[in-house]
Amino acid sequence: MKLYKELAAMRCFTHNDMVKLSGSENSAAWQIKKYLKKGYIERVRRDLYAVISLETEQAIPNRFQIASKVADDACVSHHSAFEFYGYGNQVFYDLYFTTEKRVRPFYYDGVNYCPLMSRSGVGVTETGAGVRITSLERTVVDCIAEFEKIGGLEELLRCLILIPGLDGDKLLESLEVYGFGQLYQKTGFILEAFKDELLLPDTFFEECEKKSSASKTYLYERQEGFVLHERWKLFAPEDLRTIINKGVTDYDAV
Repeated sequence: MKLYKELAAMRCFTHNDMVKLSGSENSAAWQIKKYLKKGYIERVRRDLYAVISLETEQAIPNRFQIASKVADDACVSHHSAFEFYGYGNQVFYDLYFTTEKRVRPFYYDGVNYCPLMSRSGVGVTETGAGVRITSLERTVVDCIAEFEKIGGLEELLRCLILIPGLDGDKLLESLEVYGFGQLYQKTGFILEAFKDELLLPDTFFEECEKKSSASKTYLYERQEGFVLHERWKLFAPEDLRTIINKGVTDYDAV
């Protein structure tokens, strides 16, 4: 157990981490095999291990720490980042993270770990607890870009109403990562509905409008009752807040 204390401080670790602690490849392989057999650690996926608490017999790392350790650039993102910050309206059993590496989805301890392709390191930070995560502004932009795949529009809007404020400049930096005119349209339209709560200045929306696509588009798959919002050249519900008020039963396709 001479390495257990160091491993417990790391919470989860890779084979390379064990090599650094033990001093050699052979010693690392032997230590991992021995600790697995004794129940001091569990295999999360190939080349990733969680340290088990000797008191509770449960894994020490939380799901955010595990996701951050999957690859050197792995980063908690999208709805999972909202959950980390305390702004998730619902707790998902899917943990979303981004990485440039090829990583297959995997399941561990009741959580589905879902890798997404990383676009950029813009807006990525690391907490003192060993969690790499997208900033709140980057998280908002990522979720607007992919709300149809992750959680849906209603869940995104319910997360937004919990956020006390956003930085317009940081939002624009994150939008530049995508560089899509349609995303400027959608972001400007959605955030304008919560402009006062999010404390966003008019200059932010002016910049979104300036960089929006010249073509008309749909907020999501065409639905009855959509109206054209001239400023954003966007077909969408007349009032986004009605989606929150009416609930998911009326927008279960979103």
